[in-house]
Amino acid sequence: MRFPGLPFLRATVFSIGMILATVFWAPLCVLTYPLPYLSRYRFVSRWCAFVLWWLEITCGVHAQVEGRENIPNRPAVIVPKHSSTWETLFLTTLFEPLLYVVKKELLWVPFFGWGLAVVRPIAIDRAAGRSAMAQVLEQGTDRLKKGSSICIFPEGTRVPVGKRRRYGMGGVLLAKESGAPLVPIAHNAGQFWARRSFLKQPGTIRLVIGTPIDPGSHSVEALKELTESWIEETTQRLTGITATQLRGK
Repeated sequence: MRFPGLPFLRATVFSIGMILATVFWAPLCVLTYPLPYLSRYRFVSRWCAFVLWWLEITCGVHAQVEGRENIPNRPAVIVPKHSSTWETLFLTTLFEPLLYVVKKELLWVPFFGWGLAVVRPIAIDRAAGRSAMAQVLEQGTDRLKKGSSICIFPEGTRVPVGKRRRYGMGGVLLAKESGAPLVPIAHNAGQFWARRSFLKQPGTIRLVIGTPIDPGSHSVEALKELTESWIEETTQRLTGITATQLRGK
């Protein structure tokens, strides 16, 4: 027998637990500032691990990873498909340490922004145009040299499953500038934790890590085409949405 209210109840319990964990964890994250950077990162990433565990317990959302052997043994530029909040949490626990390029406004969010600031993301003003890109390249190259991988969502924002958005050049330009390998990632998280959706669908999210691409072997345009083609084709395979269906949307 199915209970119509059960998905809503599960999502409510999940959200309450995540909020309480954030309120508890954020002040403790601030207290870790005197610690070495990697220690701070690991403490903050435990919040992500808890939220993912709580998501599995309350909503039955699991994860399966393909291509772990493709994780580089040195800092890299990570370019994932962006369709959910889930990948932001999961990638934080998969790559260590991993910094994000984020909107600076996120640092102003109470509690969440405190924890985010501790791990030193590259916070930009999207309206700044070229100066924002220059900031990404300068700070990104510096952080890569210091041992952190950088995650840049090429679409810039979460995109609903079955739709496409123009890919930006930030990730490929940073890889070209720094010489760091470019790692494409595809997944179907949006089918389980959809963009702007309160409800979570039970099931197993599949995430695929692509083969790292050497930026020195390709032009910027070729890098963008390679990563976009791989991400979109792999995402279509994972979601079961064909290219024909995608064009029809």
